[in-house]
Amino acid sequence: MSRRVVRQSKFRHVFGQPVKADQMYEDIRVSKVTWDSSFCAVNPKFVAIIVESGGGGAFMVLPLAKTGRVDKNHPLVTGHTAPVLDIDWCPHNDNVIASASEDTTVMVWQIPDYVPTRNITEPIVTLEGHSKRVGIITWHPTARNVLLSAGGDNLLILWNVGTGEMLLTLDDMHSDLIYNVCWNRTGSLLVTTCKDKHVRVIDPRKQQVVAEKVKPHEGARPIRAIFMADGKIFTTGFSKMSERQLALWDLENFEEPIALQEMDTSNGVLLPFYDPDSSIVYLCGKGDSSIRYFEITAEAPYVHYLSTYSSKEPQRGMGFMPKRGLDVSKCEIARFFKLHERKCEPIVMTVPRKSDLFQDDLYPDTPGPEPALEAAEWLAGQDAEPVLVSLRDGYVPVKNRELKVTRKNILDNKPPVGPRRSHSTCDANFSRPSLEDLLEEIRSLRQTVQAQEKRISDLENKLCKFTNGTA
Repeated sequence: MSRRVVRQSKFRHVFGQPVKADQMYEDIRVSKVTWDSSFCAVNPKFVAIIVESGGGGAFMVLPLAKTGRVDKNHPLVTGHTAPVLDIDWCPHNDNVIASASEDTTVMVWQIPDYVPTRNITEPIVTLEGHSKRVGIITWHPTARNVLLSAGGDNLLILWNVGTGEMLLTLDDMHSDLIYNVCWNRTGSLLVTTCKDKHVRVIDPRKQQVVAEKVKPHEGARPIRAIFMADGKIFTTGFSKMSERQLALWDLENFEEPIALQEMDTSNGVLLPFYDPDSSIVYLCGKGDSSIRYFEITAEAPYVHYLSTYSSKEPQRGMGFMPKRGLDVSKCEIARFFKLHERKCEPIVMTVPRKSDLFQDDLYPDTPGPEPALEAAEWLAGQDAEPVLVSLRDGYVPVKNRELKVTRKNILDNKPPVGPRRSHSTCDANFSRPSLEDLLEEIRSLRQTVQAQEKRISDLENKLCKFTNGTA
């Protein structure tokens, strides 16, 4: 009898485990909006969750350490006038998050390191350019302040958040609703999926489709596509018989997939989460109660099933921690934040190892919080690999860095319109403050308010300790 040779892989025994009950985030009214986004975004400092809210759209931001029951009066981020559909943390500033809404706008927010006492209602910048709801946002992986949004008007818009300007508008590319958008590793290309059953690879700066595949999956349900680190494309979708499928495609030959697997007949859309360092793809279906994971290799058969994490409760959404937010001392290679109806449950994926030493093979250098390019450099045609950091000594999040928005003053380069009125003596004596002076004054007032909010918050905490101590 010939023995079956088992494939060698350090990830064969990866297992998932939920955290203890006291490390979950309880009493959160997770949004019930019917939209296939993940509803949750996490980074090494915060977890953000789209929540139910009366009169407009809101999401909640919690410091990672603030586990347990969430106070029902916990401040929300509430600037949108209709439900929030997607949120995404800036990869280059852990205190900046963008939100997209049914109200057709994208807003960018600065989240303070302390817990504010009131709702955050003022975004740093509001980006207006879509004519229908905005369902997708994703930051550029290597260029500072570049944000992409996709709306129900079938438009892709690239923004420079630092100036509040539109950089590029990609129209006439999609004939129907855009399902998802993903950057490649350097941010030189995009892959999109659409209701018209096309997967498109787009060069945004040339504003052209460089590769296209019609019906990568035969079924009618939504398709998802993401880039692998080596430039291949991984898709999830449905067969004609409504079986869920996954496929891997090489752009050199986009006609046939180099791998295709059928999974089950559930009808939830599979959201793929990818870790380029371990080359593992995790598939989380909305409404599923499991996470399946696969290793992607360079040789056939390319996609290798590893295992399934199963639980009893279905997931309403899922957050995925960037690599720099993981606990390297416990050989943690992924952490998910699973949304239930009323809580958020972290799930830790671990490689079992006996040694307590740093495991070099599990943690190659990974993208850090520094951008490789400025927005203008990227727009001019430059590309760059992400700036990597070592996780050997663990990653310490940097202090709050303020995002400054410098709007270009359109009045500077336009002549005054209409007849000039003559200055009266009253006008001559009354010198108007310049726009810069007013902006400076507003900035200083905002800093004063933030300082006072922090002081009030500190005093409240001291009072709580004092009353608890005397009780």
